[in-house]
Amino acid sequence: MTADLPVLPRRAVLGGLAAAALARPAMAQGGPIRIGEINSYTAQPAFLGPYRNGWLLAQEQINAAGGVLGRPLETLFRDDAGKPEDAVRLAGELLNSEKVALLAGGYLSNVGLALGDFANQNKTLYAAGEPLTDALVWSKGNRYTFRLRPSTYMQAAMLVEEAAKLPAKRWAVVAPNYEYGQSAVRWFRELLQKAKPEVEFVGEQFPALGRIDAGATVQALERMRPDAIFNVTFGVDLLNFVRQGNTRGLFENRAVVSMLSGEPEYLEPLGEECPDGWIVTGYPRDTLEDPAHVAFRDAYRKRFNEAPKCGSVVGHDLMQAIAATIRRANALGTEALVDAFEGIRYATAYGTGEVEFRKIDHQATLGCFVGRTKLNGRVGGMVDWRYADGARYLPDDATVRSWRPQG
Repeated sequence: MTADLPVLPRRAVLGGLAAAALARPAMAQGGPIRIGEINSYTAQPAFLGPYRNGWLLAQEQINAAGGVLGRPLETLFRDDAGKPEDAVRLAGELLNSEKVALLAGGYLSNVGLALGDFANQNKTLYAAGEPLTDALVWSKGNRYTFRLRPSTYMQAAMLVEEAAKLPAKRWAVVAPNYEYGQSAVRWFRELLQKAKPEVEFVGEQFPALGRIDAGATVQALERMRPDAIFNVTFGVDLLNFVRQGNTRGLFENRAVVSMLSGEPEYLEPLGEECPDGWIVTGYPRDTLEDPAHVAFRDAYRKRFNEAPKCGSVVGHDLMQAIAATIRRANALGTEALVDAFEGIRYATAYGTGEVEFRKIDHQATLGCFVGRTKLNGRVGGMVDWRYADGARYLPDDATVRSWRPQG
C-alpha cells in the first residue's frame, strides 16, 4: 500500500509466515493449539507486515512462558488478497481441513463482514482485529464475531470532539468508496451536526480505494470552498492526496480532520510532505513512554530490527486477547470460547491499561490517540496528543440493542 513495504509474491509471503509460525518451543502436554489467521497480506502490506510481526512476537512470548493450557500456540496464516470470496474459501479450508480452534484477522471492512457472516453460519469463533465497520458488531453483529479496534463510530466521535472546537462551518469530505469510508463519513457528519447544528456539509468525494485521481479530487474539493475537510483516505491514496493538496494549496488556511493519518505506517511515508496541524487519530510511538509500552517497543525493535507500527500493536493485542480467552475457557470448544471472550480483559501494548471485550456487542474498549500532525525534520509525527479511552466513545446498552440483532 505504501513504498516502505514491497508487495511480495503470494507464495513467498505464505512460505515466510509458515516458517515463522512453526518456530516455537516444544511443549510437554499435547499438540499445538491451532489458530487460523486470514488477512490481506499482499494487498495491504504497509499495515499487515507490522501486524504479522506483532502477532508473532506475542505468540513467541506466550509460548516461551509455557503456552496456553500447557500447549503451544500455532498460527496458520492465509492471504485473502483483499477479496471477500477468497477469505470465505480460506476460512472453510482452515476450519474443515486444518481443524483450527478459531479464526482471526481481517483488514478491509468488506472482508471482515464476509468472515463475520461465515463465522455465524458455521458457528465458529471469529476474532477480528482491524475491520472498522460498525456493522461488524452492530447491524450485522452475531454471537460468534468479536472486534478489537475502535470502530468508525468510535474514531469519528473522538475526532468530532476536536472538530466541534473549530470555527469552521462549511465542511467537505473525501473518503474511499467502500464500507469503511462510507461509515466513517456518515458518523462524522451525524455526530458533528449534533454537536454543532450550524455546521453544513457542502460536498463529498468518494474515490475508489487505491485508485484515487488526486488532482481531480483536490480540484473538486477546492471548488466547494469549504472551511474544513474531513479526510478518510489512507495509504497510497493519502500520499497522493496530500501531494496534490500541497501542490495546489488546498490545505492553506483550511482545517483538516483525518482518520488514521497519525498512524506511522501512513504518516511516515509522507516524509517532508507531511502537513502540519491536521487533527488525526493515530499512534505516537516515539513519545509514548508508559513502561509497558516501552517494554513492548523495545522487544519489538530487538526482534525485528525496526520500530513498531500501529499494526504491530493490533497484532500483538489480538494474540494476547485470544490467549486470555483460551485460558479463561479452559477448553477449545467454540461455545466455551465464545462465552469466555464475552467480557475478557487483557493489557494492551499501548500501556494504557486493560481493555475489555463488551458482552453486549463484542466490541473491545481499546481506544486510540488523538493529536495533531507535525513535521519534524524529514518525517512527520504526532504532537499534542491524548489517549481517547474507547469505553467513553461507545453507545449505551439501549442504543446497542436497537442497532444489533437480538437472539
